[in-house]
Amino acid sequence: MLTLLFLGSVGLTEILVLLLIVLLLFGAKKIPELMKSFGKGVKSFKEGVNGIEEDLNVDSSAKKGPSSANSADSAKDSSAEKK
Repeated sequence: MLTLLFLGSVGLTEILVLLLIVLLLFGAKKIPELMKSFGKGVKSFKEGVNGIEEDLNVDSSAKKGPSSANSADSAKDSSAEKK
């Protein structure tokens, strides 16, 4: 038994009735096309979420990066001056 926030409890018979209604509305030939487009939408959504996570990771490393890069540059400068 599946419990959803807005539906209460959904049993096997309710799921089967919903699937039968979808089959009657769209037909057997149209359902694979609908599932394919649904899959593409989910893939696009996941890519968008991953892109946002990468942007956040780049932003946080960019904030940390320049301070360590500046210390590395100053270490290079001091070693170059010694030579």
